[in-house]
Amino acid sequence: MPQKNSLKGNHAHSDLGGEEWPRSKAAKNLAPGFTSLQWSPGPLRRDLFTGSQIDTEPLGDQAEVASRAETKLYHRRWFMLFLFSAVSASNGFMWLEYGIISNIFMRFYNIDSLAIDWLSMIYLLTYIPLILPVLWLLDNRGIRDVVLVGAAFNCIGAWIKIGSASPDMFPLTFFGQFVCSVATVFVLGIPSYLASVWFGEAEVSTACAIGVLGNQLGIAIGFLLPPILVPNVDDMDELAHHIRTMFFITAGVATFLFILVVFVFQERPKIPPTQAQATARSIPPEQYSYMVSILRLLRNKPFILLIITYGLNVGCFYAVGTLLNRMIIEHYPGEEVNAGRIGLTIVIAGMVGSLICGIWLDKTKTYKQTTLAVYLMTLVGMIVYAATLSLGHLWVVFITAGALGFFMTGYLPLGFEFAVELTYPESEGTSSGLLNCSAQVFGIIFTICQGRIIDRFGTLAGNIFLCVFLLIGTIVTGLIKSDLRRQKANLLTKAAEERQKLGQDYGATTLISQQQTPPSQA
Repeated sequence: MPQKNSLKGNHAHSDLGGEEWPRSKAAKNLAPGFTSLQWSPGPLRRDLFTGSQIDTEPLGDQAEVASRAETKLYHRRWFMLFLFSAVSASNGFMWLEYGIISNIFMRFYNIDSLAIDWLSMIYLLTYIPLILPVLWLLDNRGIRDVVLVGAAFNCIGAWIKIGSASPDMFPLTFFGQFVCSVATVFVLGIPSYLASVWFGEAEVSTACAIGVLGNQLGIAIGFLLPPILVPNVDDMDELAHHIRTMFFITAGVATFLFILVVFVFQERPKIPPTQAQATARSIPPEQYSYMVSILRLLRNKPFILLIITYGLNVGCFYAVGTLLNRMIIEHYPGEEVNAGRIGLTIVIAGMVGSLICGIWLDKTKTYKQTTLAVYLMTLVGMIVYAATLSLGHLWVVFITAGALGFFMTGYLPLGFEFAVELTYPESEGTSSGLLNCSAQVFGIIFTICQGRIIDRFGTLAGNIFLCVFLLIGTIVTGLIKSDLRRQKANLLTKAAEERQKLGQDYGATTLISQQQTPPSQA
């Protein structure tokens, strides 16, 4: 049975609260070596790390406090992750099922290119006003309710679109797409939150990457299947039949996943996976202020810079994904299927990049260095893709698009995990939500602007437009201060546990020595 969420937000914190610290035994024996790490009391009686180093000098009785909680990893954590990823994939597919065959839907509904672009951009626009209410729901109701509502909206929107497979039903198909876009708000920022609640310290970045892969897998299928399921035929009745078939398939999958979420998806494990999560559960929910948390994040300068750079990178990805069909068809007429395959190549390469980056972060914890390197390579990939698109060789486009996707899409989990490090101990869902909000804003701006530039000046000018903003994002990424607060907390807990073991060994040795000492020498 799902476990009730006893903490608003399930934040990952350090093991001692700011105001509780003076009451603990550890406060009486705070070692001098501990002063290199500064503390300031944060919300929820948590500690915010403002120092830049961890000193592992003797920690006194703090070890007794830090190592008290029981932790455990459950095998079913992987099922929760893959079920969520499947829901996210279903929603990601419906984002691109129109855009990748935009020329076919433009003819079917008798609409212009901007109208078809809005079928994709509605996903981005809906996210902006709804993300704060959804984050509040996540903090107050927990991850199960949020994922359940998201799966419900995804299912309802898919069934609405079945009735829109007629040339005069564009308003209905737009409404169905709008309902599906609401589901995106409930699932897009969940990966880092779910990873922290269910997974251990050594696998949390990999789990986050897999959660992001779910949405990318759906986008990949959205690039691949629509050109196959809906061929560019002249007969409108036959075309309507193909469109209706695609809508029925998506509705069936969305319904199946919704039923699974209702009966299977759980809030969190009974025993927490990490010491940080164990501490989070012990803090009363009434001590948490959602709006204060938001305001505190907006005063975090490194996180604000990350919000900007993440928005620039992912906004470029949204623009490329939305306009890919138009860019390919302009240079390779009649290649709708290959346009979908190129999109598939971008996302599949990005999925590999995401997984590799997640594993790399779990092993090295080099968040800023990895993020900067991937951002720089995204810029290089975009320049090469822009320069080779019009050469007339599709195989070259496949290679350059794959290289671009490897880094551009591979950046997604990096941004999530870097944000969790910079904003610890705030809610992972809140930081991810703000990142995604930035991405939606820039995605709308870039899609509209690049579309207008392509119409007037061609694809090269449109892609150069994106390169300029990726260059800006690379420079700003280099300015982000690498304040890895979550890693400091984990190091602190490990140091406390080691100190406790050393203390126990020393006490046992002293006792044995006293017992072995002859009375005459005592």
